[in-house]
Amino acid sequence: MSRDATAISSAPPVELFADTLDSPIGPLEVVTDARAVCALEFADVADRLTAQLARRFGRFALRRRRNPLGVCGKLEAYFAGDLHAIDAIAVNPGGTPFQQAVWRALRKIPPGKTSSYGRLAARLGRPAAPRAVGHANALNPVAIVIPCHRLIGSDAGLTGYAGGVERKGWLLRHEGALPK
Repeated sequence: MSRDATAISSAPPVELFADTLDSPIGPLEVVTDARAVCALEFADVADRLTAQLARRFGRFALRRRRNPLGVCGKLEAYFAGDLHAIDAIAVNPGGTPFQQAVWRALRKIPPGKTSSYGRLAARLGRPAAPRAVGHANALNPVAIVIPCHRLIGSDAGLTGYAGGVERKGWLLRHEGALPK
């Protein structure tokens, strides 16, 4: 093993902070580093969360901390009807440059509005890439704050959502993009 490989393998684990938030659509696991949200996932798909964190960070230590960075409080305000309470939450989702561009573009879709995969691809200057946008959307590690639920099919259908199409519909109704 080279000296560099030894240094990497003996590096301390990345320290992350987690809390569970009860929400109207089920418990949410919030994971932050010292400055931003790294993951926000539904608790019933915790295996997806663990796999995401392991792929991204390798070794990590998950410390339970109440309301890390105030994120849980902002999410509670969002669920209580302040749809812009999550707008300023700092995120650190990792990802490729293309994924990051998709996720930044998603955050520009305001509550109560939707876009299609094709429209978002065109907005990114990649009109032939709606499937790539869909794949990046599916890999979004910060649900709700990076509002992947605001992407719908070109026929206005509620296509896939990692948390389930029922939750996607609930979120869009909550935001006023669908009738209640």
